[in-house]
Amino acid sequence: MNKLISYAPLWKTMKKKGATTYTLRNKGNYDNISGSTILRLQKNESVSTNTLNALCKILNCKLSDIVEYIPD
Repeated sequence: MNKLISYAPLWKTMKKKGATTYTLRNKGNYDNISGSTILRLQKNESVSTNTLNALCKILNCKLSDIVEYIPD
């Protein structure tokens, strides 16, 4: 089965905003993204909607700035 969700926009948004994985792990007190979650994102694996919400808050962006749907 093909993966239909891509996190490629996340890496572009992070670069545009000057954010790193360190930023994701350490930004704020309650929205921190764990190292294992970052690995899941890098491998294009599934993450929770809570994680997607936290990414949007940390990067101050829309969901479409971090994920895209790719039809198979």
